[in-house]
Amino acid sequence: MKNVLLQLIVLLTTMMSCKDNTVNPSSAAVEPGTDPNFQIVANKDVGLTTFNRKVVVFDIDIYAVDGVADVNLLHAANLLAQYLDNNEDGTVDDQKVWDAMKSNRAFLVMWKNESDLNMVLPTGREGQDLGNDETHPEWHTSKTGSFDAALEEVLHLVTHVGYARAYPEVFGEMAGTTLTNAMDKARGGRFNSIPNTYPAGAWYTYDDQTCNYDCMATEYMYWAMTSLLGAQANRLNEIKGEWTLNTPAKLESEDPDVYALLTDNDYKLPTVLPDGTYKR
Repeated sequence: MKNVLLQLIVLLTTMMSCKDNTVNPSSAAVEPGTDPNFQIVANKDVGLTTFNRKVVVFDIDIYAVDGVADVNLLHAANLLAQYLDNNEDGTVDDQKVWDAMKSNRAFLVMWKNESDLNMVLPTGREGQDLGNDETHPEWHTSKTGSFDAALEEVLHLVTHVGYARAYPEVFGEMAGTTLTNAMDKARGGRFNSIPNTYPAGAWYTYDDQTCNYDCMATEYMYWAMTSLLGAQANRLNEIKGEWTLNTPAKLESEDPDVYALLTDNDYKLPTVLPDGTYKR
């Protein structure tokens, strides 16, 4: 699974902090959509005008290029809302997480072609990307077929920019936090880079050589959280090269440290898997 955090993309030029007056030629074609909670609007934000439209969810921006389907953009918006307001009462569940995301001006960009990510990034913001063609709202109907990777990429934004900043000693992605101590057990040791071979008994064996230690922590949080919520129950054959604790029962019995962390009510983590139908 990929984890392309946009703050790691090399900036192509220095951004100015003044208002961006660039007019996106596709803006006139923007339609608001029919979602009861979220409206698609034309985008003219500084440094991101190649993305012609956006949806704002609890003050967090989700941008999309012209080639992204409206249904996929709105699906990502609903997932983000459900991650932040899992009980769907109209209020974010954890104020500290939300404050951290707003403080770091968190954003998601949705792309159609990878070249869409060859952009100038705005300063002072942290983002995550999501591809149009890896977004599959239909997966939630039967939890079979092409997996909805939006569940992963949207969660990365929430955990990396939200939880890791709000609770650095607990969810921080550096060595020695509650999360990474559990991860080191899951990997069979503390590895700053991908080992040639994981120790026998490791259940988290991600092997992307471009993924450094903090990236590994972000991915670990994703695997554990979505397994707890039931997203991976039917996917063991697909994911066992990276992760084997694909059910809540396996997670509780074989990784009790992360299970205890993710079920600790102090952090108000999701208890229901988002399905893209936020109902506040």
